[in-house]
Formats: sequence, structure tokens, C-alpha cells
Amino acid sequence: MSNIEKIEALLFVSGEDGLSLSDLSEMTGFMRPAVSTMLEKLAKKYKEDSDSALTLLHFGNNFRLATKPEMSDVIKNYFDAPQLTKLSPASLEVLAIVAYKQPITRLEIDDIRGVQSGTILQKLTIRNLIKEAGRLDEPGRPILYATTDYFLDYFGLNAIDQLPALPNIQPDNSSDTKELYLKQFNEKLHENEDDKNGK
Repeated sequence: MSNIEKIEALLFVSGEDGLSLSDLSEMTGFMRPAVSTMLEKLAKKYKEDSDSALTLLHFGNNFRLATKPEMSDVIKNYFDAPQLTKLSPASLEVLAIVAYKQPITRLEIDDIRGVQSGTILQKLTIRNLIKEAGRLDEPGRPILYATTDYFLDYFGLNAIDQLPALPNIQPDNSSDTKELYLKQFNEKLHENEDDKNGK
């Protein structure tokens, strides 16, 4: 594995949050000037390779991988495909957490779920079910997520407060917390489906 591959792999798993030069240096053990040179080579590689769909974005101190703008149509087809319109259980889980805890950061969602949620958040954002709702005023300025108006339409809600209230949750039991968000969310979804079916 080359050094540039290590940088690329870290950027890939970091998802839309990306990583700073300092992060990459600390995780790889490479000096910052060396990491900066490798990032430049990676960006050049993507730019010159017409068979690569990726590009390297640089916002403030953060670097992240993204698809090239010209890929937008084919990516839209992926999310518009009928067989993919149904949300996966993991997507519903993330969506329920965002709905109840908004605005919320990815790290807070990850803490509740116990797994990484970056890719799912990206998919939900592309589907316009959630949106970026500013950034938290703390180191790294993490993105805050919230539901959209389309989310309300998609699930037949008039307002977010129509979701059932959550019972008291023990803060030290993240597994139960995660399941509770989804359970309450699903109850409302089934209730709306029954209304639509005239039950």
C-alpha cells in the first residue's frame, strides 16, 4: 500500500466530514508538508484521470472526497430508481434520531447508534429528507442536521411535533435509546399508513 493510498483510504472512510491536514498527519504519522504534497498529487490524479468519478474538495482546513459535478445526473438516477425508494432500516434509524434530536451532529448520531453514519447522512441529504442546519460552535465546526419540509410531506406529517413524545431515556443505555427513537418513529409511520388506507 502506498502512502497516497493511506491518505485516500482515510478520506474515503471520513465521508462528508472530511479530515484536516493535522488529522491526516496524526493518523498516518507523516509530517504535514508531506501530507500536503500527497493531497496535491491525489487531487491532480483525480483531475487528470477521466475514468475516475472522484475529486478532492478542500473547504477551510478540511479535505474530503466527492464525486465530480458531471456525475450528478447518473447519481440522481441511483436515488430515483424505484427499487431504491424504500428506505433501509439503517436509514430509518438515522432519520428517526435526526427527527427527534435535531439539530444534531454526525458524532452525536454515531454515539447513539454505535456505528458510523456518514454515508447514510449523505444519502438522506441527497434525497432531501434531511439538511445541513448550520454548524456547532466548537472545534472542527461539525455540521448540524435537521429534517426538511419534504421529510414532513414524505411521511404525511404537518409538523415535527406530530411525532409521538419519547418516554424518559436512561442516558447510559445507547442501545435502548436507538431502538426507542425508531420504535416511536415507526408507530407514527404505521399510523399514517392506516389513515391513508382508510383504516
